[in-house]
Amino acid sequence: MVVNTDPGIQMILDNVQVVVASEGGSLEFIELRDGRLTVKYHKGVNEECPECVPDHGLVEQMFQTSLKTYAPHVKDLELL
Repeated sequence: MVVNTDPGIQMILDNVQVVVASEGGSLEFIELRDGRLTVKYHKGVNEECPECVPDHGLVEQMFQTSLKTYAPHVKDLELL
């Protein structure tokens, strides 16, 4: 994961990364421009528990909730 210089966003990336990494996933910071955060989610695989792998919607929800608190200056999220 590329490190961002915004401390609030970096904290969110680190926290969500812990959740997705537990099931083999990862996050890739793409950019922060004009209040728009772009992040790529590489979904993990867990053959023993496929429903344990966070889906795109859940990861987006985690970001949206955290952004309101830790990076309110981000007005838009693009999760690829």
